[in-house]
Amino acid sequence: MQPEEKEMLKKTLELAQENNKMLHKIRHSLFWGRIARIAYWLIIIGTAVGVYYYISPFIDSAINAYGNVKGDLKSFGDLFKVN
Repeated sequence: MQPEEKEMLKKTLELAQENNKMLHKIRHSLFWGRIARIAYWLIIIGTAVGVYYYISPFIDSAINAYGNVKGDLKSFGDLFKVN
């Protein structure tokens, strides 16, 4: 093997090793990026479910109050209805 060929082979090996290290770093950062994205969405969805769980009694009471007022207005309107 010629000295030039050995030098080219050595440079190729160094480049392959460097590429391998960079690929491992990229894969590592993609993995942690996915973990962070999943955690982000779990926090958002969990917060939304928690807020709904906390606010649902207030919403139910407001809906019941609206129904009561609606029924009262209907019965009040029936008093003035002409047959």
